[in-house]
Amino acid sequence: MAKQVVRLRVNGYNYEVLTEPSRPLLDVVREDLGLSGAKEGCGTGDCGACTMHFDGQPVTSCLVLVPEAEGHDVTTIEGIARDGELHPVQKAFIEHGALSCGYCIPGHIMSSVALLNRNPNPSFEDIRYAISGNLCRCTGYTKILEAIESAVQEMATARA
Repeated sequence: MAKQVVRLRVNGYNYEVLTEPSRPLLDVVREDLGLSGAKEGCGTGDCGACTMHFDGQPVTSCLVLVPEAEGHDVTTIEGIARDGELHPVQKAFIEHGALSCGYCIPGHIMSSVALLNRNPNPSFEDIRYAISGNLCRCTGYTKILEAIESAVQEMATARA
């Protein structure tokens, strides 16, 4: 298959990548742009390890073909910190020991951040639903849920 130039906007930066159009966004971001936070767990969109934001919405980037990302804003786990300060969800995952092996954590964090961007005061059920597409084999989800709830509280306090 012939390669084509694809113009991407990732984490606020513009890139031009010469690539096969059949490649998943995940592969291009990891291999060509060197942003290795998102992981490939299943390659079928079932595990959520590759979750990124596509115009602010969480997507499984293993299912997005790279040309589909042209003209859209893509945000990876590397792009949610601001001015050298971790996002409150990232901080909460560290503080609550919700990291375990770390393989699925970027996806959980990205799904959580997307939830809090659209609903700054989610219920426990909202949180559970938001991360229902993110699988974890290590933690049993308790610490992950505690971390997200803590981030909700911290962000509410910061807004007050």
